[in-house]
Amino acid sequence: MKISRSRFVRSLALATALAALPAVALSGSVSAQTAPSADGITVYNAQHASLTKEWVERFTRETGIKVTVRNGSDMELGNQIVQEGAASPADVFLTENSPAMALVDNAGLFATLNAETLAPVPENFRPANGHWAGIAARSTVFAYNTGKLTQDKLPKSLLDLANPEWKGRWAASPAGADFQAIVGALLQLKGEAATASWLKAMKENAKPYRGNSVAMKAVNAGEVEGAVIYHYYYIGDQARTGGENSKNVALHYFRNGDPGAFVSISGAGVLASSKNKREAEAFVKFLTGKGGQEVLRDGDSYEYAVASGVASNPRLEPLDKLQAPKVKPEALNNKAVTDLMTAAGLL
Repeated sequence: MKISRSRFVRSLALATALAALPAVALSGSVSAQTAPSADGITVYNAQHASLTKEWVERFTRETGIKVTVRNGSDMELGNQIVQEGAASPADVFLTENSPAMALVDNAGLFATLNAETLAPVPENFRPANGHWAGIAARSTVFAYNTGKLTQDKLPKSLLDLANPEWKGRWAASPAGADFQAIVGALLQLKGEAATASWLKAMKENAKPYRGNSVAMKAVNAGEVEGAVIYHYYYIGDQARTGGENSKNVALHYFRNGDPGAFVSISGAGVLASSKNKREAEAFVKFLTGKGGQEVLRDGDSYEYAVASGVASNPRLEPLDKLQAPKVKPEALNNKAVTDLMTAAGLL
């Protein structure tokens, strides 16, 4: 059968167009059998570098997708993404705390995650709009010196630390994203007036340190009686060094829905500007899936697993016993927090 020249040209054009389609467009999910983008994905990472390294190594081993990681702090990278806008080279953003996720989301820079990526994450560990997902969590605690404080002398509430009797006796790291997330929860739970009053008292009462681990060391050395930090600084030191920096320290959990029982959520989201959305989504899906959550359970980050029904590391106080307050992670407002802290003279 003779084929006309025009028909031949149309067939050749169609075949060429089909051959040019990216492999990921032909599959509903990325797997080791699906050819990933040659350049892989770029992750702006504000999570602990060692934890993200474990995640990335397992993900790449399972999928063949290359991941380039750029490390920084929560608000540093969040603000960078906002400044870069649609030109950002980032495909995925990971944080330690959710205010930086809210910053990027409020700028309209996240894509909506697929339902199957979100499904393993309980609703209280992700925003209602589905633009990002919780991938880990950390609990606020009062780390105290056991030689200076007995349990009956511990503060009943985070708010008690504003009382005059606590002047010079406790510490925090006010410049860090961790503590600012805690203040964000206080603002959401108690309102601006109460938060401003508490911060004003904090300026008088608390000794500032640069970093949670430094604050805990100060407690251990007896420089202060206690410090507001996250749980894993103590758990990690106990596990890795046998208590080199925490042998005189114990943890007090405020519980009872107190602002001091706040559980901060680490987030992951895909940038709307990503040119590798399928691979980026696959990475976030891995993090919320069993594989990513098992890294938390089995590794030495000592952060809480929050998804896919995976239990947390057995060294941790069970998440369901923390009696954390109900806080909307998408409503944590870092700008309002830093404005209040600046006004109080803490920043």
